[in-house]
Amino acid sequence: MRWLFGILLVLLVVLQYRLWIAEGSLAEQQRLKRQVDRFTEENAVLRERNAVLEREVLELQTGNAGVEQRAREQLNLVRDGETFYQMDDEAE
Repeated sequence: MRWLFGILLVLLVVLQYRLWIAEGSLAEQQRLKRQVDRFTEENAVLRERNAVLEREVLELQTGNAGVEQRAREQLNLVRDGETFYQMDDEAE
């Protein structure tokens, strides 16, 4: 009977070790769940960013209005006969 108790005790210790410490333990499962949650949030942000970029690409592919707008905003380009005025924000 004593050896049966010893075997059961060793088995209990081994199972508790696997439950709390070893690979696949509860702590590791919680860590992996937090990691999945973080990656899910990052993916949502990246999906939104991709959607914005996709809209910009489609806008640039469909006509000259998008290209012209970007040229005016980013490169300060003007058409012939137009005058470019740059306002200083600190003047207010």
